[in-house]
Amino acid sequence: MKRKNYLTWDEYFMGVSVLSGLRSKDPGTQVGACIVSSDNKILSMGYNGFPSGCSDDEFPWEREGKELETKYPYVTHSELNAILNYRGGSLEGAKIYVSLFPCNECAKAIIQSGIRTVVYDSDKYADTDAVIASKRMLDAAGVRYYRYERTGRRIELEL
Repeated sequence: MKRKNYLTWDEYFMGVSVLSGLRSKDPGTQVGACIVSSDNKILSMGYNGFPSGCSDDEFPWEREGKELETKYPYVTHSELNAILNYRGGSLEGAKIYVSLFPCNECAKAIIQSGIRTVVYDSDKYADTDAVIASKRMLDAAGVRYYRYERTGRRIELEL
């Protein structure tokens, strides 16, 4: 008989998303994304960080201060990184797993890339203008989104 306690697709892909986020060097927020085809194949992954060629030792990680002295004008979000990292052509009909609900800028990229479903873990910024706008655009474009239902399963990795 086959094993019965194997990971569900949602557990697996959200796990990949969270693991990808651990690559982020952001001291405050580590966000990961995993894009999956309609037949459950991983197409791309991303995490929040600076663009290629921009040293994470030279650009700021601060959250507060003058705009150009904070991380915000420089960091690329995990969703956009995953979309830009994809080298295989169209993402039409794909699903994206993200550890944090996408902001309005990432929602634009998700919609334009053809991704049709967003599965998210945390929605801690639900009351912000960026997330309200994001949901408004996703709804208008017919992009489905739903919160990942945690199963309480604990997975340990020894690396």
